[in-house]
Amino acid sequence: MTEARRGNAAGPRVRDDMTVEVALSLMAGARVDRLVLCDGDDQSVGLITLARLAVLRDSPLYTDRVRLRDVLAPTR
Repeated sequence: MTEARRGNAAGPRVRDDMTVEVALSLMAGARVDRLVLCDGDDQSVGLITLARLAVLRDSPLYTDRVRLRDVLAPTR
């Protein structure tokens, strides 16, 4: 079970449909380095870090339409 699912993760809780750009802005404003992601039922689905989003943002595959749920999705 992940830290976020146990409820022990510190950080703002946000919906997983938030875009990466908005998440990065929120993280900068709140001065945090991680967010707890929640689904539409407000259930924790994961944890995302500033470092992971920064790597993604610098990727050639990145667009401003990428949502946090897309970052958590397993790659195939």
